[in-house]
Amino acid sequence: MSTDRDDDALSWGDDDPTLDAGPTLPPGYVAVGKGSEAIAPKPGAAADGGVASEADALPAQSDPGGADSDTAPAAGLSNAALIILGVFGGVYALESIGWIIGGLRLQQYAEFLVAPLAYQVSLWLAVLTPLIWFVTVLVLTRRARTWLRVLLLLAGALLLLPWPFILVGAIGQ
Repeated sequence: MSTDRDDDALSWGDDDPTLDAGPTLPPGYVAVGKGSEAIAPKPGAAADGGVASEADALPAQSDPGGADSDTAPAAGLSNAALIILGVFGGVYALESIGWIIGGLRLQQYAEFLVAPLAYQVSLWLAVLTPLIWFVTVLVLTRRARTWLRVLLLLAGALLLLPWPFILVGAIGQ
């Protein structure tokens, strides 16, 4: 025996008419594109029920600077660009590991040539260099073309190869 009361326990109140506020936007935002007429706020009324200012009632003016303006939102990266950045991030992480392994293997042979403190400083600088290169390229090429970013990351991956690891190898002598 199922009653309406039992069915009410399983509903989430989705059919409550007081919850349907319709499509709304926060104050200061303007809907654009297909179907924006249904979302656009009424002139002279704010979204919170108060009186809107004159600036809110004015239509949005086009940006004379175009898409290259500093106030324009930055375009997101494509899926391919994100995958490429992830691959290069992995390559640079592996290069850092290679510098650690190769540098620690050469440490015993370099003690008679270089002071131990100088060797430790240069070793950890070599370990951090791939990370520094990766972050620097990402920061400095934020607004550059994707191909330039990929080219700089590729150049860094080739320049920062862990030569002690490559020449001595993972197994040592």
